Amino acid sequence: MNEYVLGVDLGTSAVKVSAMNRAGEIVAQQSFDYPLSQLHPGYSEQNPEDWVSGTTVAIVRLILNDKIKPEEIQGISFSGQMHGLVLLDDNNQVLRPAILWNDTRTTKQREEIEAKLGDRFVEITKNRPLEGFTLPKLLWVKENEPAIWEQAKTFLLPKDYVRYRMTGQLAMDYSDATGTVLLDVKKGDWSKEICDALDIPVELCPPLIQSIDLAGQISKSYALFSGLTTDTKVFGGGADNAAGAVGAGILSPNMVLSSIGTSGVVLKYEDNPDVDYHGVLQFEDHAIPDSYYSMGVTLAAGYSLSWFKRTFAADESFNDMVDSAGESTVGANGLLFAPYIVGERAPYADAEVRGSFIGVDGTHQRHDFVRSVLEGIIFSFKDIMTIYDENHNDFDTVVAIGGGAKNPLWLQIQADIFNKKVVSLENEQGPGMGAAMMAAVGLGWFKDFQEAADKFVHFGKAYMPIPENAERYKQVYKVYKQIYKHTSDMSHELLEYRRANDK
Repeated sequence: MNEYVLGVDLGTSAVKVSAMNRAGEIVAQQSFDYPLSQLHPGYSEQNPEDWVSGTTVAIVRLILNDKIKPEEIQGISFSGQMHGLVLLDDNNQVLRPAILWNDTRTTKQREEIEAKLGDRFVEITKNRPLEGFTLPKLLWVKENEPAIWEQAKTFLLPKDYVRYRMTGQLAMDYSDATGTVLLDVKKGDWSKEICDALDIPVELCPPLIQSIDLAGQISKSYALFSGLTTDTKVFGGGADNAAGAVGAGILSPNMVLSSIGTSGVVLKYEDNPDVDYHGVLQFEDHAIPDSYYSMGVTLAAGYSLSWFKRTFAADESFNDMVDSAGESTVGANGLLFAPYIVGERAPYADAEVRGSFIGVDGTHQRHDFVRSVLEGIIFSFKDIMTIYDENHNDFDTVVAIGGGAKNPLWLQIQADIFNKKVVSLENEQGPGMGAAMMAAVGLGWFKDFQEAADKFVHFGKAYMPIPENAERYKQVYKVYKQIYKHTSDMSHELLEYRRANDK
């Protein structure tokens, strides 16, 4: 009999379910879209029932369309969009639409947390209380919807709710729990100190499990609903960033992830919970037991390049535009781009800084501008990696995924700016791959994630830094590092002018 695991990647706009065999091969995939509700500026909500029905439709299609027999599905695990608040009553019924990670209504609550707990909050959670995290959302409901708050008996995150509907068991894994900023990271338990300070019942917090722990088996009711059998085991799963790191093979302290999507993520495996980034970087429990990861986000990575293409190269293919950067030189002939076009997250938590081209002169051509955008995005990643250097937290390998991994020139630019070996993935599948690996390890197919990665994760060509280029980029980066401090005040003034004059 064939044996498969399902990796459920529960995203913000769609769920994708991947069926993988013991050889680490994807044998089938199905996905299903669902809507996002944005009733007011800054609001972002979803109906949790849409996640359940979308996941179920994808599983049914795997069974009916792809001919995967229910008895062949040995295990299921999850990657989930982080931070989203699902409130349940004492019958485990959903009380209101889920408030998502990209909902920004909670500035008042964030300020309240900072005022009451100050630096102690960072000591406990290893993070600052950003609007997107779950705790400010809990406070918002408490303060703005008291009737709903009165009925609330527990809260879950998105993938935990789907898993509950599959198994009937309430739980949250550690990697997602750190993203609530209610977890005491060193103690590995919910923080009674934070709950007491903010008048949140600690009983609201669900039981904690590891990502590879058995969370239950498919319930009889969900078996009828989905076509699965009650023999299928369901495992904890992880936050999407943790799952993505597992799926990219970020399994040891010498490795860092460079992920270029609309935003950009630099993520590092950590084995020391005592490292202190003072909240500048997020610090989370990993999906790997007794391990952690840190991460910094640059807000406009791939978005900077898509903005440039849309504005200045609309009729050209994306690949041709990127390849044109090869006509320029290291340092783009003295042209620098700061990719702060929608603000910045790390290491500058500044929503109102804006981007800039520095050093423009009459000799520059369009290919210089393209090159400067590519380089500026990677310099913004270098800002985050410099924090690791300052904390004596060394690494030697960068795994590139997303848009920055699809072009040889851009991969070489990364190697030269980082002055590290850069590798891409032959079979990039992101968080869904990590979710499948969690199920495979949970089932005992592999003794640990490293053994699973040997089967599931395949690295492509390695790009080594060219010493001459690395030295030149080192000089250019010294200039790049000065851009923020010299332009931030001007950015804020220009933004105020624009707001005052926009009609």
